[in-house]
Amino acid sequence: MDIALEEARAAGARGEVPVGAVIARPSGQVIAKAGNRTREMRDPTAHAEILALRAACQIVGSERLTGLDLYVTLEPCPICAAAIGAARLARLYYGASDPKSGGVEQGPRVFSHPQCHHVPEIYPGIAERESAALLRQFFAERR
Repeated sequence: MDIALEEARAAGARGEVPVGAVIARPSGQVIAKAGNRTREMRDPTAHAEILALRAACQIVGSERLTGLDLYVTLEPCPICAAAIGAARLARLYYGASDPKSGGVEQGPRVFSHPQCHHVPEIYPGIAERESAALLRQFFAERR
């Protein structure tokens, strides 16, 4: 999660919402990492999770990331949660909950939907304090 936090800080420094994501093997070997780039890329899907998924799929050579883990600093939104399921990630670790836009344990709870084809193991609250502080500070500076 430390690397995801680094990616989140870098995203915030670029003026992006500070969210970072890392895809790793269970051994801890990092496959891909990314931070939000929606403004930079002018792409509403350029969330940290999506960018990390795309990079990992290219590296692995498959649309399936079976057995790999995703660490992300903020609860994934519904779009990202659906992509996580489609990629067949084994485990999802996330930091801060997102009561407004979350899609895992908040909002639509994508993995609870009957049409969800794959549900990763979910571990919320990892580095929650640091993840939430980055977001609070980012938005406080903009208001």
